[in-house]
Amino acid sequence: MWGELGARLDLERGVIAGAPVVRRGLSDLRGCFADAAAYDAALALGDPPLYTVSSVEAGGGGGDLHYGLGVLYPGRIGDEYFMTKGHLHSRREAAEVYIGLRGEGCMLLEDEMTGECRIEPLGAGRVVYVPGHAAHRTINTGDVALVYIGVYPADAGHDYGAIAERNFRMAVVEREGRAVMVARDERNIQQ
Repeated sequence: MWGELGARLDLERGVIAGAPVVRRGLSDLRGCFADAAAYDAALALGDPPLYTVSSVEAGGGGGDLHYGLGVLYPGRIGDEYFMTKGHLHSRREAAEVYIGLRGEGCMLLEDEMTGECRIEPLGAGRVVYVPGHAAHRTINTGDVALVYIGVYPADAGHDYGAIAERNFRMAVVEREGRAVMVARDERNIQQ
C-alpha cells in the first residue's frame, strides 16, 4: 500500500541513494547567463558540470509530495554566479520549499503576474518558501558546492520552456565581494 517511504541522503556524493540523477553542464544553460560573450568564452574551454539533481517521486496522487537533492557547484560566468536553469511549475499555483544543507547561495524569485523579483538567502540551515506563480532559480554565491533539498507537490510539474523563452528579468552578480541583483540589461553586467 505505502511502497518505499524512506530514502538515504548521501551528502558526500550529492545523491539520494537509488534515485535517478540529472546532470546539467554549462552547454545546457545556453541563454541563461546575461553575458553571452563570457558564456561563449567559457564554453570554448570545455563543458564543466554546473549542477545535479537526484529526485524521488514517491507518489502521483493528490496530496503526494516529490523531493530532490540538488548540488550546485561554485563558479561564475563573467561576474554572474553559476545557477540552475530555473523554472515555473506547470500547475502554477503549486508552491515549493527549499532547505539548505551545505554551502552558500540564494534563490532568485520572480512573480509571474507582476514581474517583481527578489533574492532570498539559501545555505546551511536556511529555508526558502517559493510561492505559487513564482519562477525560481537557485544560485551558488559561495566557494563550495551548494547542497539543498526541494520539496514540492507531486502534480506541480516543471515548466522550463517559459524561462527558456524569456529568462528572468534580473541576474545575480558579484559586486564588491557580495551577491547583488541587477537588471539583465547588458549595461549592468560587467564585461
